[in-house]
Amino acid sequence: SVDSREARAAIEGLFGEGHKVKLGWMVEDAVLPKPAIKVLLNLALIAGDALIRGGQLDIGAEVVDGMVEIVVRGDGPRIVLDSELRTALLGASPDTVITPRAAAAYLVQALVAEGGGEVKISDPDAPVLLFGAAFRAR
Repeated sequence: SVDSREARAAIEGLFGEGHKVKLGWMVEDAVLPKPAIKVLLNLALIAGDALIRGGQLDIGAEVVDGMVEIVVRGDGPRIVLDSELRTALLGASPDTVITPRAAAAYLVQALVAEGGGEVKISDPDAPVLLFGAAFRAR
């Protein structure tokens, strides 16, 4: 398990003071399983990067009956999620070449799939970017 405050500090370091992205933190659990922290950090990084002109990045996570539920919401004047990242998050076919740019998305998908869960993403034309992941993490 990892202290969730450490994850928050890392994300604030990326998007905090002086950045155009404001952070909303809705994680009440003091500790989260290590795979959950990895998924949360990488989804936050991907969503924050998609907020090209800045905006609001809200992060929520909780553990319910051994299932980790993570939601990351990005809202801003311009949101661009690369189709390569979208494909990697949703589970690219085994013969797809993973570029370094998509490594974080591939890692998220692999960790969630390993926990018997899935990653959900809002439609490309949705007014906000929404990532959801629910999986078992130890």
